[in-house]
Amino acid sequence: MLNRMCISEGRLQEGGTGGPCIEIYIAPGADERKHLVEDLKIDEHTLASSLDPDELGRIEFEPEHAALILKRPKNYSSEDHYLFKVSSAGLFIFKDVLVVVMNEDQPLFEGRPFSKIQSVLDVVLRIFYRAIFHFEEHLRGISMLSESLEKEVNTAMSNKHLLNMFTLEKSLVYYLNAITSNGKVIEKLRSSAARLGFTPEQVEFLDDILIENAQCFELAQTYSQVLSSLMDARASVVSNNLNVLMKALTLVMIAIMLPTLVISAFSMNVPMPFGMEQGPVSFWIIMAMAIVSIGAVGFVWRWKKW
Repeated sequence: MLNRMCISEGRLQEGGTGGPCIEIYIAPGADERKHLVEDLKIDEHTLASSLDPDELGRIEFEPEHAALILKRPKNYSSEDHYLFKVSSAGLFIFKDVLVVVMNEDQPLFEGRPFSKIQSVLDVVLRIFYRAIFHFEEHLRGISMLSESLEKEVNTAMSNKHLLNMFTLEKSLVYYLNAITSNGKVIEKLRSSAARLGFTPEQVEFLDDILIENAQCFELAQTYSQVLSSLMDARASVVSNNLNVLMKALTLVMIAIMLPTLVISAFSMNVPMPFGMEQGPVSFWIIMAMAIVSIGAVGFVWRWKKW
């Protein structure tokens, strides 16, 4: 699917002609791939990398264009079960055209960054800035989910919530790799600023993006370290909760077994002591002994602080 946008009066507008344009290919079909490879001279391997979520970010220079592989977080849904995924996007920079290739439709041009733009290089820089901001939004969401799961783990006796936390930790590893990969691409853009034709203002903005990406990486690294360091403790909490429950059930079973033992002993087909079998209050004496045994268990329970 092809979407076309053009830069007009410092903003991106759907359709239109004239001026720098952005062509967005979403899951391109066979005909669109043929056009990209044969007409625009895009390397077929680089094009495939744009659609591969496991591909690392990089930048390559071709005779007529520069090719960038950008890592972006995928939109999260409840069906992902706490797994935050990463996708790839290809940015192919021509003189007055920016070709964007993605595997699925995701919001790409949104928010305040996409204003006061004059060239395709401005759009490229703002796409990187938006990707960093998107990562930060997801990191805040991961932090909130982690706090919610922590409260559940403190009272849970199953591994369900603990496994969800392991999934969040796995997501943070993916995010760290993606943010690191984007950082290397940004550094390469900075070192190739003259070759790509960046203006001094764009270079300054590129430096800001580099700082933002470094801060985003530190934030993700902090969340990952905290989540990893507390994982063993939270696993111990689940195990301890189960031990406490088993101890309580064991004490309840002992409290039930003692009166059962008393009643069973007096129910055997043998002569009872002290003439109890002929007394009118024999039943109540036996029941009192059973109740006393229960009270004895309760007293020992409180005395030992079990």
